[in-house]
Amino acid sequence: MNPKPDLRLALTRSVEVIAAHQADTGAYPACEEFSAYHGYSWFRDGSFIAEGMSRQGQPGSATAFHDWCSRVLGAYQNQVGELVAQNRAGSTPAVSAMLPTRFDLEGQPGSDMWWDFQLDGYGSWLWAVHQHAARHQLPPQRWSGAIQTACDYLAEFWNTPCYDWWEEHVEQRHGSTLGASYAGLSACAESPALDAGRRDSARQAAAQIRATMLAEGTAPGGYLSKWIGAETVDASLAACVVPFGVLAPGDPVAEATLAKIEADLLVGGGVHRFAADVFFGGGQWPLLSCLLGWNHARAGRRGKAAQLLDWAVSQADFDGLVPEQVDGHLLHPEHKPEWVAKWGPVAKPLLWSHAMILILAAELGTILENK
Repeated sequence: MNPKPDLRLALTRSVEVIAAHQADTGAYPACEEFSAYHGYSWFRDGSFIAEGMSRQGQPGSATAFHDWCSRVLGAYQNQVGELVAQNRAGSTPAVSAMLPTRFDLEGQPGSDMWWDFQLDGYGSWLWAVHQHAARHQLPPQRWSGAIQTACDYLAEFWNTPCYDWWEEHVEQRHGSTLGASYAGLSACAESPALDAGRRDSARQAAAQIRATMLAEGTAPGGYLSKWIGAETVDASLAACVVPFGVLAPGDPVAEATLAKIEADLLVGGGVHRFAADVFFGGGQWPLLSCLLGWNHARAGRRGKAAQLLDWAVSQADFDGLVPEQVDGHLLHPEHKPEWVAKWGPVAKPLLWSHAMILILAAELGTILENK
C-alpha cells in the first residue's frame, strides 16, 4: 500500500484528473488509457462522476455532462415511444432493440460489440441530474425532454431482465439495477420537468420496484440479493440504501445487506465486486470501498467511513491516479493473466474511482471551494 496522502491534495488531484479527461462535448470517458473503455462514456459511471464534481465545487463540469446526456437522449425519444407501444401491444422488444449502454464522446452508440442492454445507467442519470439541479438551484426543466424519455423507458421496462452494472447475466433482474431504477423514478415522481401523468406513473412504478425487491429480491438471511432468487450478494447492492434510497439507513434489511457485503467481500479496507468475480482475478475496487463508506457515513458510522476512504485514497499511484481495481487480494488470481493478455493492464485512471473519493469526502465534510 502506498503512503497515505493528504486528503485535500488527493481531492484536488481527483478533480484535476476528471476535468482533464472530460470531453469538450461534456462526456466523461470511463478511462482513456484502457483499450476496452477508450473513447466511451457510460451514463452509470458518468452520473457518479458528475455527482462527485457537483459536490466538490465543480458544478459547471457536472452541468456539461448532464447537457451531453440530454442531447444523447434527445435522439431516442421516438425509439422509446415505439418500444413502449410494442411492449404494451404484447410483443416484448428484443435486447438488441433497447437503448445503448455506452456512447462515444460525441454521443453516438459504439460500432463494436458490447453488452448493450443495461437499465441502471438511465436510472442513475435521472437520480443524479435531479440531485445536481437541487444542489445548485438549477431548473430541471433544462433537461425536460431527456428526463421524459428516460422516465418513460424505465417506467415501462424496469422489470425486464438485463445486464447488470458489470455487464453480466442479461437473463436476471438485478438488485442494484432495480435500485437505480427506483431512485430515478422516485426523482421523476417529484420532478417539475414532468407532467402530472408522468409523475404519477413514475411514483407507481417506483412503489412496484420497492415491493418487488422486498418480496422477491431479499434472501432468506434477510439481506438484498445479487439478483431475484439468488442468495449471494454484490457490493453494488449498497447503493440500494445510499444513495438510491430503496431502504433507509438503519433499516434491518439495509443493515443485513451491508453486513453481508462486509462479511463476504470486504478484506482490509478493499471491497470486491462479488465472490465469483474473475475479471482481472477479482481484485478490490476503490469505488466500492467508497460506496460502502458512503453508507456508513450516512448511518452515522463516520469512523468506518473514514477508514474506507483512507484505503481508497491510498490506492493512488505516485501521480495520484486511482485504478479500477487493485490486486493486493485477488479472489481468483489464476484468471488475471487472461484479462491482461486480452486488454492490457487494469484501467487507470478510472474516473469513477476518483469521483467516489470526491463523494465520500464530501459526505464526511471535506469539500473543496466552488469554482
